[in-house]
Amino acid sequence: MVSGTGEQRMSSSRSKLPLLLYGILLCSSFAPVPVISSKRQSIQSARPGSLLQSSSSSWDKREATARDGEYLLGIKRLRRLYCNVGIGFHIQVLPNGKITGVHNENRYSLLEISPVERGVVTLFGVRSGLFVAMSNKGKLYGSGHYQDECKFKENLLANNYNAYESAAYPGMYIGLSKTGKTKRGNRVTPTMTMTHFLPRI
Repeated sequence: MVSGTGEQRMSSSRSKLPLLLYGILLCSSFAPVPVISSKRQSIQSARPGSLLQSSSSSWDKREATARDGEYLLGIKRLRRLYCNVGIGFHIQVLPNGKITGVHNENRYSLLEISPVERGVVTLFGVRSGLFVAMSNKGKLYGSGHYQDECKFKENLLANNYNAYESAAYPGMYIGLSKTGKTKRGNRVTPTMTMTHFLPRI
């Protein structure tokens, strides 16, 4: 009787085995498949190095554009140009168009320094409303309108002073004598102290 009962159990378990396998296969066929959006796939397929490279290059372009934009927008500085020659003089632009040096600061010595190109600026007398300009003979004068003779290359010197060279006539520099009079631009060089100017607030 015992052996007969054991055989019946084994036969019943064998008969249930195909049904169990069929149930497992049926459930696996209806298992949900993970869906990855096209946007996520594109992000995953992109290499991390290429993403970093593209982001850094775009940032460099933004910085370059911002730097160039400063020159194009004309970021202005209100300064007085001080020359440490003689007793020390500031450039002043008088309403009659005359440009001289004055020891003490006054309303005519306040200049608006505006970049117009990379490394090139204009010097505008705020009170007189005239631009500092240099003729082809090296003479400084006040101009009522903007022109090429109003543009100067702003060169930073080793002593942290600036030298202002005519952009229209290279080799000619703004200079003041020991008595505060303007020097002709073709008679001075950037090695002379009379061409060294310190922008002061």
